[in-house]
Amino acid sequence: MRLRVTLAAVAASAAVLVAAGCGTQPDEPAPQGGAAAPAASAASGSFNETDTMFLQMMVPHSTQGIAIVKLAADRSEREDVKTLAKAIEVTQQDEIKRMSGWLEQWKQPATASDKEHEEHGGMPGTSEKEISALRKAKGAEFDRLFLDTLIAHQDDAVQLARMETNAGVNVQATSYAKQVDQSRTAQIAQMLEFRKQ
Repeated sequence: MRLRVTLAAVAASAAVLVAAGCGTQPDEPAPQGGAAAPAASAASGSFNETDTMFLQMMVPHSTQGIAIVKLAADRSEREDVKTLAKAIEVTQQDEIKRMSGWLEQWKQPATASDKEHEEHGGMPGTSEKEISALRKAKGAEFDRLFLDTLIAHQDDAVQLARMETNAGVNVQATSYAKQVDQSRTAQIAQMLEFRKQ
């Protein structure tokens, strides 16, 4: 299966992040509220189109991510993969609530129109074909496909987060985006290690 990331580049950046102490251990439970959860429950202050688009794209992306990681519970044969998948599920459920709350507070629609989505470069996400292949796989084959799919999926979140930190203006949203960048990059590093085993 084709990865949408350059593994060498991701591994290099992830190694720097882990060396800086931002990585997580595979057997750590998900922290209460999630590792990438923003500190504040409400995103106050001014916001711009980038802030809005970031949240509108992240909510469906994270929703799809939850659907992907839930497949590991009865298909993976590795406890470390199952543990990571559960931690991601818990974290992203909390993040979706927070992001949806911010959009509601800003009186912005929960999702962007197709036109707006394309104007911001779009986000392919994980294809239905890839998810279908995951549903059919089990054991070692599932674990290989799952890791490849989730590495690419979480890299998409990193790219969205960097879009926000580069052009967003809302303090809470940009802070959250930095946390997304760090947490997903650490997850990618962890999964690349899993792939070697």
